[in-house]
Amino acid sequence: MFKLHKKVAIVTGGASGIGLEISRAFAKQGAIVHIFELNIDLAEREADLINANGGKAYCHQVDVSNQEAVKKKVAKINAIQPINILVNNAGIAHIGTVESTTEADLDRIYSVNIKGPYNCMHAVVPFMKTNGGGVIINMCSVAATVGIQDRFAYSMSKGAVYTMTIQAAKDLVSDGIRVNSISPARVHTPFVDGFLKKNYPGREKEMFENLAKTQPIGRMAKPEEVAALAVYLASDEAAFATGCDYLLDGGFVKLNN
Repeated sequence: MFKLHKKVAIVTGGASGIGLEISRAFAKQGAIVHIFELNIDLAEREADLINANGGKAYCHQVDVSNQEAVKKKVAKINAIQPINILVNNAGIAHIGTVESTTEADLDRIYSVNIKGPYNCMHAVVPFMKTNGGGVIINMCSVAATVGIQDRFAYSMSKGAVYTMTIQAAKDLVSDGIRVNSISPARVHTPFVDGFLKKNYPGREKEMFENLAKTQPIGRMAKPEEVAALAVYLASDEAAFATGCDYLLDGGFVKLNN
């Protein structure tokens, strides 16, 4: 079950954190993975490791906020092999309220977290239509539907990802293109460790435990757990799933009452 044999997948931000685990999991299930990353050195290293472990991965230096660059790269990939799967995972974080968020902050979040997924879908969808269908998975967040303190711009961007997922699914269902999103709560990635080290030096363990306990299940998610859901949604076993946002949150949304 959940095989992705010879399916061609693009994973944006696919060389670190959740994106890396999705790249690894897709390759393990037989997909040909194209990693889109700004940090090409990191992408090359991780693609090499995937290939060394029996998978098949390629890396591309792509700024998802640059539509022309995205379109050119997508066209080149599809000319070699038809694209079957797109995972819009690349994203950036921001801490701040509506008062402390500057216009520059907002523009930066918009360019990556909103324009990025739009650019990739805009580039990929015409090819998926020609190819007879496909799967799009957008990385959303519990912040799309539940207020999180000091996350004004980030939450706004994930709210946009949520609604663009539903709208795209509606528009593309007759073309055989399934569109879903995944909304994790806190996930233990290197970003979390770096954030705690920078903002709470000497209190990293304490603050990590506090953040972990905000999930009723008592811990943060593992990137591998998010990747497992992405594998399912990309597979033929999920052929009836479209237009849905999948909470993977340890009870964060429904049980924190």
